[in-house]
Amino acid sequence: MKCESVQLEVVLLAYGELADDRIPELDEHLAGCEVCRQELESLTAMQDTLAAFELAEPSPNLLAQARVKLDEALDAEPAPGLLARLRILVMGSLHHVQAAPALAVLLVGVGFVGGSAISSYQAAHAPKAAPPVLMQHSADSTIANISSIVQTPDSKQVQVNYNRVVPETAQGTLDDPQIKQLLLLGAKNGISNDVRDSSVALLAEGCKAGHICDEDSDQKSGKQGSTVRDTLLVSLRYDQDSKVRMNALHGLQRYLATDQRVRDAVLESIMNDHDPDVRMQAINMLEPVQADSSVRQVLHTVSTTDDNPYIRNASMNALESVSQIQ
Repeated sequence: MKCESVQLEVVLLAYGELADDRIPELDEHLAGCEVCRQELESLTAMQDTLAAFELAEPSPNLLAQARVKLDEALDAEPAPGLLARLRILVMGSLHHVQAAPALAVLLVGVGFVGGSAISSYQAAHAPKAAPPVLMQHSADSTIANISSIVQTPDSKQVQVNYNRVVPETAQGTLDDPQIKQLLLLGAKNGISNDVRDSSVALLAEGCKAGHICDEDSDQKSGKQGSTVRDTLLVSLRYDQDSKVRMNALHGLQRYLATDQRVRDAVLESIMNDHDPDVRMQAINMLEPVQADSSVRQVLHTVSTTDDNPYIRNASMNALESVSQIQ
């Protein structure tokens, strides 16, 4: 036997995959060949070393990062030439059936040993990690979307499930800045109508209670769209789901008399919203500001020109109540 073929059979023997009828001939060769005998002893010693290591399960984040880096490396790898492809085809045909299982196990084992050594070295020499950045300053760049929102019955606890590289969960009250920031993202970027509806409904609940919208009134930051009230205004004007728009109306009702932006958005809903229920709710909200000239003008226009008789009648009744008060 040639040493080249014997070394392949040595690998199979070390992992218990060599056919029984090949063992006597291999033993005869090993008895007279020091090189091949040392190869078998090295494999056996390596197996004993690997068996002493306790293998740890990799974390989901590590697996995700490894897959991304592997995809990038494969994309950057140049395509093999014609000769290389022929060599791979020939070698694969000759040795795949016999040697692939054992070689695969061997490569995995070497990879784990090498990876453990490298990880230990990097952990020992890595610089100290910086303090974690507060989520409300980086949520827009690190969170992909909001996947679901659940409010615990008879409790102030709100659970928000959101996606980064792997799904994560945050839990807290509406007063929690992290929960508030996630709900704002859910209202803007929720992956479904249910997520947007839940986000807007909870934000509206906080606004009606007055403890998460009142800080919007000073507008010192100058960042439009960054506050709860701005988010509800955007949902009222642009969200395609009528249930989301209805919830936004409920949350903005508290500020109808004091915030001109809210009043303008409600009047726009009366004129342009395609859902009659949303328009009717907006008309019913106008009672505290019916004496305002812009409100009376919109009610007069709707009461005389709108195609929906119920909307016309509701607008007329609102105008009549203003006249009686005056």
